[in-house]
Amino acid sequence: MRSRLDSIDWKILDELQRDGRITNVELSRRVGISAPPCLRRMRALEEAGIIRGYRALLDEKMLGFDVTVFAMVHLVSQAETDLAAFEERVRGWPIVRECWMLSGEVDFILKCVAPDLATFQKFVSELTAAPNVRNVKTALTLRRSKDEAMVPLELGQSPA
Repeated sequence: MRSRLDSIDWKILDELQRDGRITNVELSRRVGISAPPCLRRMRALEEAGIIRGYRALLDEKMLGFDVTVFAMVHLVSQAETDLAAFEERVRGWPIVRECWMLSGEVDFILKCVAPDLATFQKFVSELTAAPNVRNVKTALTLRRSKDEAMVPLELGQSPA
């Protein structure tokens, strides 16, 4: 799909990443086309799955989620059914905000947010007791050094 994107598509993606609430009229003005084809292109990018959705980015600390922890999970078995079962279980834990399957010594890394350390410790007890979990290592964050939700389009863009 990437090869089928032209410079206008890349501009649309860039503008939407910067402001997902931009109106179609303003977006079309910024990318240099009229509103109807801009909307068609945007819909095509959504249907292709390049635009996965739109959401507000919230400050978890301002909402009382003062603890952010990464949990590294090592499973007993890496059989596909066991991996899928763990992933399904993770989807049911609201405290887990991101889950990534890794290669190497750790099978999964979970980004977790909690209102306090006691809440996170309770979750760790549930996590370590989950089926197929061999061990869990955690790392409490001290501060966020970078939080860039946008894809670095300038690195992936084909020359126009």
